[in-house]
Amino acid sequence: QLQQFISTQTESLSSNNMSESVSDPKSLKVLKKRRSSLFASIKREFSFTSSDDQTPEFPFSQESSVKPWTSMDNLDKAENGQKPTQRQSNIVNLNIGGKIFHIPKHLVLKYPKSRIGLLAMCEDPVKRLSLCDDYNVQNNEFFFDRDPMFFHYIFHFYCSNVLWVMDSLCPVNFEEEMSFWGLRLKDTPRCCRILFEEKLDDIREKLKVNDELIAEIKPHQDDAVYQTMFLGDFRKMLWDLMENPYSSLAAKAFAVFSSLFVLISIVAMTMNTVKELREYKLGGKTYMEWIEIASILFFTVEYFLRLVTTANIEQFVKSALNFVDLVAVMPYFLQIIFETFFIDSEDMSAQEDLKTMARVSKVSKVLKVVKLMRIFRILKLARHSTGMRAFGFTIRQCSEQVCCLFLFIAMGIFTFSALMHSVETDQPGTPFSSIPETWWWAAVSISTVGYGDVVPVSYLGRCVAFGCISFGIILNGMPISILFNKFSDYYAKLKEQEYTYSNTERTFQLRKRMRRRFQSCLEPPDLDDSDDETHYRPTVKHTLQTKDCAGT
Repeated sequence: QLQQFISTQTESLSSNNMSESVSDPKSLKVLKKRRSSLFASIKREFSFTSSDDQTPEFPFSQESSVKPWTSMDNLDKAENGQKPTQRQSNIVNLNIGGKIFHIPKHLVLKYPKSRIGLLAMCEDPVKRLSLCDDYNVQNNEFFFDRDPMFFHYIFHFYCSNVLWVMDSLCPVNFEEEMSFWGLRLKDTPRCCRILFEEKLDDIREKLKVNDELIAEIKPHQDDAVYQTMFLGDFRKMLWDLMENPYSSLAAKAFAVFSSLFVLISIVAMTMNTVKELREYKLGGKTYMEWIEIASILFFTVEYFLRLVTTANIEQFVKSALNFVDLVAVMPYFLQIIFETFFIDSEDMSAQEDLKTMARVSKVSKVLKVVKLMRIFRILKLARHSTGMRAFGFTIRQCSEQVCCLFLFIAMGIFTFSALMHSVETDQPGTPFSSIPETWWWAAVSISTVGYGDVVPVSYLGRCVAFGCISFGIILNGMPISILFNKFSDYYAKLKEQEYTYSNTERTFQLRKRMRRRFQSCLEPPDLDDSDDETHYRPTVKHTLQTKDCAGT
């Protein structure tokens, strides 16, 4: 087009002065100056000539130099079906999101496994179309529907063999683009790669934590599964009532009622150990035992209703909160089984066999352990307590740090126990007679509790004790700040997710009620048989109701 415009201007000027400029060399010089002043940016002798020895330079992120001067060359020949010149065959033409890039072919072939390298080596037109989004035969141009701003970094990589990673780029998007273009992270400089990997790991960790926090709030059941189940709507209603306190007002009331039952059962279990309260009985059992039995029955019915209404039994069984519910009710039924089948009160007085008495004694010890498991009932509060869920989530996320803490504590206990035994073993009447007996002193000293029941006597022993206490202070101070910061962060995020989810549920329920109200307003009221022959006349109440719905 530029050449045609130049020739048109030249012809127009030459036609006007044909009679004067044919033989006059001065007029030709004026015409030449006129043409150079109009198109000063066009290099006639260099831009439109190609040379195989010359390699064009492509400065980074400059759009003015991305498109070479030969981009409009041989356009008329391409329209007539002629083959492109040697200059065009050595250039890979790319259209990235509407912006044109020209990359020398020998630079692209340095990376044959990349997408552009495969495109440059491929001769099959069908495979070429599979590597790009579109292909312009007229311009020999490959189109990619990608971000042109990001491709400047890819363009600079092919020209300089260095892939820069800027701080302004999103690491996730950068990784996706690198995967699309077939580049590797090791092609980037080491300084950029270290910062990029740290930033990418940080973002992935935050996204993972956010997804797990959302999973803590939202129910894990798919609503579409209930449509294919027997009594699906009824089971979905019961499931939301017991598992999703944000679904309705009744579900929230049930959550409060369940939490109160947990507290009442714990209070009854503890008060049942008071000797004065065990004197008041009803039907052979104390009042606190009857309260505990009622709470156990409530928890049992609640657990089986959850088990029946769940859409995924395998996921239900693997849930930690459901396992806590099972542990809360299991000790009571195990106690009944042991008392029924292993301990017979009528035969106990007649039994004189020592083996039988020993067996009964062992069963009684097992029964005490089973009764002790009732204390896990307090963990049921985690279902309705945001703080307890945040604490459990913090322990799960910081499991490596917690394990390292226990490892350091164990190392300190073994080390200082051995030192204390070696310096105190020669003292008369020393309580540190062996290393295992010294473990208790080391554990108490590292925890900085210091009961004082076992103390060293010698000066070296006191120095070892001072070192053990100092080690415990340093050791206990390190993880506290980490755990506290993570707990406060997770608690704030969990509360935020609860607030967002509750608002979403309220908005959904409000729209649902408004839709039902509006549909009921639009439906005409039922007519009695006596009014069948008369025309329907809306009453004042129906008119006001319709206006109210229209306003809503």
